[in-house]
Amino acid sequence: MSTANTDHSQRFLFEQADIRGEIVQLDRAFNDLIALHQYAPGVSKLLGEFLGAAVLLSTTLKFDGRLILQARSEGQLPLLMAECSSDLGVRGIARGAQQATSESFGQLLEQGHLAITIDPHAGKRYQGVVPLDQPSLAACLDTYFEQSEQLQTRLWLACDGDRAAGMLIQQLPATVIKDPAERERQWEHACALAQTVTPEELQHLAPGQLLQRLFHEDPLRLFEPRPVRFQCTCSRERTLGALASLGPGEIESILAEQGAVTMDCEFCNSRYRYTRDDLGGLLGTSPDSSLH
Repeated sequence: MSTANTDHSQRFLFEQADIRGEIVQLDRAFNDLIALHQYAPGVSKLLGEFLGAAVLLSTTLKFDGRLILQARSEGQLPLLMAECSSDLGVRGIARGAQQATSESFGQLLEQGHLAITIDPHAGKRYQGVVPLDQPSLAACLDTYFEQSEQLQTRLWLACDGDRAAGMLIQQLPATVIKDPAERERQWEHACALAQTVTPEELQHLAPGQLLQRLFHEDPLRLFEPRPVRFQCTCSRERTLGALASLGPGEIESILAEQGAVTMDCEFCNSRYRYTRDDLGGLLGTSPDSSLH
């Protein structure tokens, strides 16, 4: 089995049906993220699936912003989050994962719910909530799309701890085929073929090879791949803005005890350090007020 070029998302289109698809494969982007944390294997694999799903879902949207998947549960993982920007920068985190040793989706996210948030740079946020009551993330998302009034959509996700991958197919509005019965037949045909994909194929076959294996009798158009990368959106300015929620009194207390305020980004482990001069705006003083 050949290994595909890594870290990209690639769209494909059925030429004779109103169906589009997307394949994402993550290697370095996934490993750059995992290297920052010490997660158990089951947590790393699940986070890889979340990253793949975030990329796939973001590619179905025409927007400038980010798509966020955030799961909360009563299981071993209290919170797991993955996000993908419209230019395919990804980041993610598992919070409270120190005691998470299971590799079972149901045990890690027992009694959980998944919030799917579309956060555009301009305009209103949209959020949908998905109960995590199926045996896998892909199955939960499939159920969500089945029960919603959105376009029919199916996902397949895989992660072995080293590479993460996913595939999505989605039925488009009627353009090529108008007859509802024929549209449904074509959709069921595509789903049945896609269902034969294995995790190994999804992770290690190049998209062109994978599509040839799955849909060799269906004319497809494969678009140019788009690169995906690990990208944290934290910055010194954003972190300073977050400090404002502490209030002047608490900031003064930290400065008196430690001489500076430090904040760590939990996504990328970047550390930001602020002195009293840096925090003058939050304390209601100017940097040189002590000289007057």
